[in-house]
Amino acid sequence: MTEPMNFARVRWACRRGMLELDVLFQPFVENQYQSLSNEDKATFVRLLECEDPELFAWFMGHKQCADAELAAMVTRVRGRAAP
Repeated sequence: MTEPMNFARVRWACRRGMLELDVLFQPFVENQYQSLSNEDKATFVRLLECEDPELFAWFMGHKQCADAELAAMVTRVRGRAAP
């Protein structure tokens, strides 16, 4: 199985319109993305395809993501992004 998206494109996709999301995504992609399984990389890329307001609600705990894989990735990113 090949990587779902090259690393440079994933890094670019992590640049969001909301600083709160940038603060979460940038450290995760720089420090954790390369060590993910290809399946988890694909899930992370799917997460990046979501709209910013939806992502913000999930990451801030205002709403629960109905997709179990995406919800697990939200938890993973939140846990790994903190210094």
